Amino acid sequence: MATRTTGSADFVVEGQTYQTWYKIIGDIKAEARRPLVIVHGGPGMSHDYLLPNTLLHERARIPIVFYDQIGGGRSTHRPDAPKDFWSPDLFMDELDNLLKHLGIYDDFDLLGQSWGGMLGAQYAASRTPKGLKRLIIANSPASMDLCESGMNTLLEKFPAEVVQMMRKHEADGTTREQEYQIWMKKFYRKHICNMDPIPEVVVNSMKAMESEPTVYRTMQGPSEFAVTGTLKGWTIIDILHNISCPTLLLSAPLDEIQELAVLPFFLKIPKIKWVELQNSTHLAHLEEPDK
Repeated sequence: MATRTTGSADFVVEGQTYQTWYKIIGDIKAEARRPLVIVHGGPGMSHDYLLPNTLLHERARIPIVFYDQIGGGRSTHRPDAPKDFWSPDLFMDELDNLLKHLGIYDDFDLLGQSWGGMLGAQYAASRTPKGLKRLIIANSPASMDLCESGMNTLLEKFPAEVVQMMRKHEADGTTREQEYQIWMKKFYRKHICNMDPIPEVVVNSMKAMESEPTVYRTMQGPSEFAVTGTLKGWTIIDILHNISCPTLLLSAPLDEIQELAVLPFFLKIPKIKWVELQNSTHLAHLEEPDK
């Protein structure tokens, strides 16, 4: 039975101390394999939906670090924070702080899923941490403009009157209306998680974000395909060549993150392998766990 350790790391921002909650599977000090730090998506979700990656420890004895980014999950919430508080730099600082707190800053691997992959790639490209030995980017875009283009292509496959209705709600700021929510969930079931029933770990992460939606609504917007938050226009295409460690890129044809948003990673990162998982959507670690 793997050891499971939970704790929290003090994270100081502008003189105020916050708590980053983490869970370690295995022993990051005693086991022979390098620890893998897993960065969740959202932004604003919790780590729960990524827990099936515990299989990596069960099968390969890789110690794993899960954590909840501040603003969500079991870490400090800040619903009163100003809009500019939430930024990629904040979350990269938090990751740096956690790595140093755990004593693995000089030797670790990183897996980022969705927003976590965006953050992980930006971290690797802009801060070029020497301790980062391998990077996995799963179901993530290199550019929000390209991400929006791909999602719009998927959305346009819905009935024209539905698309028109959804766009009107987005323009009017009424995306909490029932008809918008119904069709938004249909999009999610088709391109984010097509499992029935939806796994409990996913439900738990969604509940965590719904109970504290500040980060998601500030950085993303009202839904996946209506990017109105501070991440609108975000891109790291111009700095991807700075990622020097071997990188694994994971995507899926039915994922909400379409190929045109993933391609820049493959074209720009020097040491990269790209694997497409054909039978999953946005959550391949749940839909195709063996692969």
